[in-house]
Amino acid sequence: MAVQYLPGKEPHSREKRLIFKNIDRVGYDPSIECYLKDGGYEQMKAALKMEKSAIINEVKASGLRGRGGAGFPTGVKWGFIPPTNTKPVYLICNADESEPGTFKDRYILHQDPHQLIEGMAIACFAVNAKLAYIYIREEFPHAAKIVEKAIAEAKSNGFLGKNILGTGFDCEIYVHRGAGAYICGEETGLIESLEGKRPYPRIKPPYFPAALGLYMSPTIVNNVESLCHVKHIIQMSGVEYAKLGTPNNTGTRILCVSGDVVNPGYYEVEVGKVTMGEVINVLCGGLKPGRKLKAIIPGGSSSKVLRADETYKLKDGREIGIMDIPMDFDTMAQCGTMAGSGGVIIMDDSRSMTWVINNLNNFYAHESCGQCTPCREGSLWMKKISDRIVGGTASPDDVDTLETVANQIEGKTICAFGEAASWPTQSFIKKFRDELKGDCKTELTGKIVSDEGLVASAKLVKA
Repeated sequence: MAVQYLPGKEPHSREKRLIFKNIDRVGYDPSIECYLKDGGYEQMKAALKMEKSAIINEVKASGLRGRGGAGFPTGVKWGFIPPTNTKPVYLICNADESEPGTFKDRYILHQDPHQLIEGMAIACFAVNAKLAYIYIREEFPHAAKIVEKAIAEAKSNGFLGKNILGTGFDCEIYVHRGAGAYICGEETGLIESLEGKRPYPRIKPPYFPAALGLYMSPTIVNNVESLCHVKHIIQMSGVEYAKLGTPNNTGTRILCVSGDVVNPGYYEVEVGKVTMGEVINVLCGGLKPGRKLKAIIPGGSSSKVLRADETYKLKDGREIGIMDIPMDFDTMAQCGTMAGSGGVIIMDDSRSMTWVINNLNNFYAHESCGQCTPCREGSLWMKKISDRIVGGTASPDDVDTLETVANQIEGKTICAFGEAASWPTQSFIKKFRDELKGDCKTELTGKIVSDEGLVASAKLVKA
C-alpha cells in the first residue's frame, strides 16, 4: 500500500524520504502500535545479533556525516572511545534545536519519536552505552511529553530496560529538558548543563566528549537526524546507504527553507543531488512574484551569507554561480560558507541587509554564555553598533568598527559560538559594505552619539 500524505504535504518528486517518510503521513501517529505495524524495531532486532564493531563499521561505510552542523563523520566519532576504557559509556541525543532557520528535529520528535529511539538503542549497543539522554530544548514542551511517552512504550514492549529482547543488553533512555539556552547546542556546554551546572563549554583538548564527557566518562553526542539515520543504515547496509547522495556527501539530509520563497518548508533530498537554484525554483516554487534574489544564508544563521551576483571558484577549477551550488558539505565550504544545520534562509531584494545583521546580532548577544571575554563583550558591542546603524545614528566609520569587533571575536573563544556570532557580521559587511554604509549618516563622522539618541525600532525595515 502506497504511503499517503496530508493534502499540501506531499513530497516533491525530487525528494528522497528516509527520515521524513512518516512526517505528515495520513493515518500515522507517534504510538508504538503504529510504528510496529510499519516495521518498527526490526532493525534494532537485527543489530542486536551483530557484533558491536560490525555496526560501527557499517556506519563508517555509510559515510554518514553529522547533521547537526559540523558535518563530522558519525562512525569515526563512535570509534574515538578509548579501546582500554573501563568507565561507563554514555550516549546523548542533542535535541536542543536552536539554530535560527532550522526546524527539522521537532517534526521527528512530534510525529515519529520511535524512529529516534530505535536509532539511539542501536547506537547504544554499538558503543556499549547503557544509559542515554535526549536533551530537549525548553521551547519543545509538547515534544518532551511525546518522547517520554514513546520511551515508556518502548520499555513496556521490551525494547528498552533490562535484558532487551533476551540478549543480555541493558539500556535506559531519559529525557532531559533544557532551560532555553542556544549555547547548549554545543556538545560540551550541553554536557555541563546535563550535569546540573552552568552550560559553559569545556576546553578541547582535553575534554573531547569521546574521552572525557558526561561525568568525565566517554560520551557520544549526536543530533536527532543523525541518530535516525542509523536505523536506515542497518536496514540498507552501509555500502547501499553510501550510494545515496554524492561521494563524501552520502545519504539524505533535511533542508529547512524559510524566507522569501513561494513554498517554504522542509525537504529531504539526497546530499549534493540538488543545487541551490533547484531548491529555490523547483522545490520551493521560486521567489515571491516580482522579486529578485539578493542573498542566501545556506546553513542556519551562523553560516556566512552568499550574495546572489557572486561567482565561486571550486578546487577543480570550475567557476559557478549561486544557483549552481550543490547542496553538500564540501562545495559549500569551497564557496566560503557551510552547509551547517540545513537551515536555508532566502532573502530577496526587499530585504534590508542592515536590518538582517542587526537581527542576528541581537540574537547572538542575547545567547552568549559570557564565559569568554571576546564573545561576552564583543557580541554586545556588535549589537550596540548595529542598533545605531538601523537607528540612523551611526556614521560610516561605525561599519568598519563593527567589522573590527567581529574580527576580535573569531578564533579567540573556547567554543565555536565566537565564530557563530562573528561570521554573519564579517560576511554581511564583506558582501554588503556599501549598503550598510549607505544606511549611515556621513554628517555624524567623528561624533559620539549616545545610546539615548537611538531611533525607535519601529522603522528598522526598509519599505
